[in-house]
Amino acid sequence: MLARLGLSFCLIGGLVSPASAAAPSIQRQAIEAGRTLAQSHCATCHAIGKRGQSPNPQAPRFTTLAQRYPLDNLAEAFSEGILVGHGPMPEFQFDPDQIDSLIAYLRSVQSPVKKAKKRARK
Repeated sequence: MLARLGLSFCLIGGLVSPASAAAPSIQRQAIEAGRTLAQSHCATCHAIGKRGQSPNPQAPRFTTLAQRYPLDNLAEAFSEGILVGHGPMPEFQFDPDQIDSLIAYLRSVQSPVKKAKKRARK
């Protein structure tokens, strides 16, 4: 009985492990696809990496987008186009997989939110 139970756990573990191991790989692929989209569609105005300044000073750096907008709310804008306040934005329309990839990339480059230091009272 215990031998069967142990064998069952081994078989189930063998089936579950490859799926969970594949998830990080799929996420890395989505991030890379999103980086490629950002490079081809956004980098002329925005700083798309973790460092650097935007070529267009009015275009926000990708690392700060989550401080300005909930990233999940950008999905609709990416599918329909975005109205912006920093000059001409090229028209584009991404398919759902591209949107998921672009949002995965945006999440991957977000800077941690800096908390304001509390001033000591004198």
